Order: sequence, then C-alpha cells, then structure tokens
Amino acid sequence: MKKTAAHEAEPSSFRDPSGFLFRHGEELYRQINLSYREHYDHLRASGLYEYLTQSNLLIPHEEAAIALAFSAQAYKVIRPERISFISYPYEWSFSQLKDAALLTLQIQKAALKRGMTLKDASAYNIQFQGCRPIFIDTLSFEKYQEGQPWDAYRQFCQHFLAPLALMALKDIRLVQLLRVYLDGLPLDLASRLLPASSHWDLSLAIHIHWHAKSQKRFSDKAVRGQAQRFGRLAFLGLLDSLEQAVKRLKWRPAGTEWADYYSATNYSQQSIDHKKELVRDYLNALTPSQVWDLGANTGLFSRIASERGIPTLAFDLDPAAVESDYLEGKKTDERLLLPLIMDLTNPSPALGWAHAERASFQGRCPADTVLALALIHHLAISNNLPLPHIADFFSTISRSLIIEFVPKTDSQVQKLLASRKDIFPDYTQASFERAFERCFTLEKSSGVQGSERTLYLMKNRSVLVS
Repeated sequence: MKKTAAHEAEPSSFRDPSGFLFRHGEELYRQINLSYREHYDHLRASGLYEYLTQSNLLIPHEEAAIALAFSAQAYKVIRPERISFISYPYEWSFSQLKDAALLTLQIQKAALKRGMTLKDASAYNIQFQGCRPIFIDTLSFEKYQEGQPWDAYRQFCQHFLAPLALMALKDIRLVQLLRVYLDGLPLDLASRLLPASSHWDLSLAIHIHWHAKSQKRFSDKAVRGQAQRFGRLAFLGLLDSLEQAVKRLKWRPAGTEWADYYSATNYSQQSIDHKKELVRDYLNALTPSQVWDLGANTGLFSRIASERGIPTLAFDLDPAAVESDYLEGKKTDERLLLPLIMDLTNPSPALGWAHAERASFQGRCPADTVLALALIHHLAISNNLPLPHIADFFSTISRSLIIEFVPKTDSQVQKLLASRKDIFPDYTQASFERAFERCFTLEKSSGVQGSERTLYLMKNRSVLVS
C-alpha cells in the first residue's frame, strides 16, 4: 500500500504513533496503525466504544476498506463522522472550556470501568456540535494497567484546570494565553498569575500550586527505582477531585461592553422586528448551506438561521456575549448554532509546527453566507479600517453577504465619535457601496424601519465568475 496522489495527510495529525488522519478525495479517514491493534480491539470488545457513541460522548465512525490505507503500517482504516467546523480552546467561552473539561473526566471514568484509560487529556480532543461537546480522538484510549499513574494528569491541569482557574479568578481574557501555549498553560506560570486566595482552595492548591512546585523540584532529577503504585481507588479519587475543582469554578457573563447590547441599543422593537424579517427574506433568497454571523453578540440574529435548519457559527469578540449565547443554546440543546470568540481585527492565526497544526480563521473559510450586522462602523471607525480593505476581507471569507450599513448620523456611531476626532470623511453610504461593488454584486437593499440603517444582500463576484 502506497500513498497516491489522491491521499493527503492532515497537517494537524502527526504526533501520535497510533495513527493519523488523512483525506482521500473529499472524505476524511483515520488510519489505525498495527502498534495500536491491541488497544483498538479492546475498545470495541469492552463495549466502551458503543457506550460512548450511543451516549453522544464520542464521535462515531465506520470501518473502511483497508485498501485506502496511507501506509503499510495500517491495521484498520476508519471514516469518522465529520465535524462541520473545527474550533480551538482559545476560541471558546468559559462554559465551553468547562464543559469540555467535564466531558474529558466523564469519559475517563467510563473508560476505567471498562479496563481502559485516556493516554492524553488534550482540549483539542474535544469539538462542539452546536452547543454540545463531543470527544473526537478514537486513538486516545489505551488498556488500563493496574497500579499505573494517569499519564494525562499534567496535561489535563494545563489544558483545562489552569486556564479555567485564571479565567474565573483573575481575568476572563487570559484564555488567550492558550494561543501561545498550545500544550496548555505551564503550571508555574498559572500559579504565579493566580490570586493569593487560590492557595486556600485545597483542590487548586494540590492540582496547580503544589503540582507546579513538584514539576520544578523533579524536572532535573533522574527517576530512581519503581514508581509508587497508583491503585484504582486512588485514580477514581483523583478524577473526583479534579471534577469538583472544575465544577466549583464559576464566571458570570456581565460587565463587558456588549453583554447587555440589545437592552442599551438605539433600536426600537419595531426596528428589531423589521430587521429580523429582512434577514429571513434574504436567507430565503440565498438558501445557504452554512451561515457565519460575525459580530453576533448574544446570537439574536444567528438563531434566525439555525432555527431554519442552517448550521450557524456565531462569532463575537466579547467573551460575555459568547458565554451568554452558549448558555442559552445549552438550555435548548442547540445542535446547529456554535458561538465562538473571535476578534476580526486580530483573528486566530495558523499555529503550531510549520504553521499547520491549528488552522487560521481564514484557513477555515470561506463560509457560504456571512452575516455582518451592526459591524461595519466598528471596523471602519473604532479600528480605522478603510472600507475597501473591509470589502476585500469579506470577499475572501464569504460566497454571499448580508451586511448592514450604519451611517454617521446613527446614535451608536455618534458614541464612537464622541471620544475621538472624526478622520473618516469617506465613511459614507456611497463610499461603502463603491467599495463593496468591486468585490460583490449588490442584489438587494432595504432600509430598516425606524432607523437610518440599510441592509444589503450581496453575492461574491469571484464565485459568480467561477
């Protein structure tokens, strides 16, 4: 079996000797290597795979023809169920990261009952189907050896417990440290950043502060003799302790600029209702396969798409707005709407080895349809972005666009200009249309009742040509 031109290895999947992801044509496959045979067979024979997939905790897969294998080291080839959008921990809200942590512990407990354990506890093993987390790495399971410590303990603390503690007890924005530390926050750094009061929380003291000191103490010492046995009861006790530590961490989404946006906006209820009606009409005209709502706030307009059965991503830079959006989705068991944190002026870059392990925001584009409602004035005036630059950016990420122009006379724009000099003579509706007509055809436009705003439906010229 040899790699063919139709095979393409996934650049993010190369570190695990047990197997890797690859593409063949339009399909995504995972090769399971011969070295993992014993563990994979036990995963299936123990009933763990069936339990986890039937409980919607693990992504299901189908076994595919071995002839599709990428190399001669293959034992099996499987085709996992596709995830519509891959997101990363530094794009998640507090409760998304917390739910991912609790899911990891839940899966570890289920595995232990069936004679298996997780060999890693990476946050990248979790993805979201709407507002529900799911485990995606079938090759993370190994046969449990009685008395062995949990190899994934340190990684769990670095990927989950440490960032959650910093977000809850210090500053919610510290989740962005995960952009820098892709294998989780160093525990010594987390220990120094956490407030002194965290030392009085026994769980945080043990799993972060003492753990960090232990790492430093033994980092340059050779291991002598046999490691102390770590029995099953001690293992369960560790998992219970971690679970309680995670559950006790809380953060309430309030006090940020956009958390209460719709209660403070200049929109009347009539304007909101008419804007919703226009968005519905434009979506009907486009019938998109996927919608990305940029500057979604708490998802008021994102839900117009998801409620119509359209997979929808709701991006916003405000962690409080994204948290509120996610918590609302959890209440209704939302499966089509995924809220994520994203600053469009500094979107997620390509990260990791060879800049290929974690895809950039634009590397996961284009979207079928992008919503950009009440956004253009923040990009142009708050961030000094020229209208042609904004139009060019949107043309690279969307096939069609539903965008709202907010004029200078709007009270929300006046708030932005109240604290700065007006250096934006080209910020006019005519300039906006000229800038976007270079990249898009303007299909429809309509004023929003009770306001001076205009909603546009546009189609990407490059898509129309191709």
